[in-house]
Amino acid sequence: MSQASSLIKTLKRQLRAQGKTYADVAQWLALSEASVKRLFAEQHFTLARLECICDQLNIEFVELVQAMQNDEQRLQQLTQAQEQSIADDRELFLVAVCVINGYSFNEIHHQYQLSEAECTQQLVKLERLKLIDLLPGNRIRRRVAANFRWRPDGPIQCFFQKYLASEFFRSRFDSDSEKLMVLNGLLSPAGNEEWQQTMQRLAKEFHALCERESSLPIHKRFGITSVLAVRQWQSVLFKEYARVDR
Repeated sequence: MSQASSLIKTLKRQLRAQGKTYADVAQWLALSEASVKRLFAEQHFTLARLECICDQLNIEFVELVQAMQNDEQRLQQLTQAQEQSIADDRELFLVAVCVINGYSFNEIHHQYQLSEAECTQQLVKLERLKLIDLLPGNRIRRRVAANFRWRPDGPIQCFFQKYLASEFFRSRFDSDSEKLMVLNGLLSPAGNEEWQQTMQRLAKEFHALCERESSLPIHKRFGITSVLAVRQWQSVLFKEYARVDR
């Protein structure tokens, strides 16, 4: 990714963090909202316009650049060994998931049966894994990127599949906060690849939404797990009827 693209991506993140929209930017720059959308799409900003937006966000332009550099250094994925150390320790796993989702020290301590000492101990472990920086007063600075994800077929994903998948799907999915969609169809390899790219875009939108709402108090948010999956697959219920040559 070019530095210009990274800078615009960081600017979008700053806007979302402060609850600002393209309409706000349009007002600041005395442009139409369509023109602002085109500026972001084409990533074509003058320095004067960038400085104007930074002024409205109450940040210095140099701070925007620094935020971009920090974003580029954030972890998008852990190593196999790092994930394994988390998967092998249930308390560490719990605290790691909380931290990745933006919980503060007090929120973890008050929501779960962990003493302050136990909570601190797990946070120190996460700092050694370079997942966070533990600051004075038990403040937590995450070192993971907004699009952080567990390793495909890694220890955490295997843990989910072994212990949590059946529990996750043990629901009627009929409440206001739940939805289950099972889609079946025929696709070519190219169509399958296009659908996977669509799923990837949905994942980015999910992360962007989580970040946009991260400024809300914790009591106004609740844990959400969304599973997006696709595979070339046929149920064993049908396989026994399949012709051998098929």
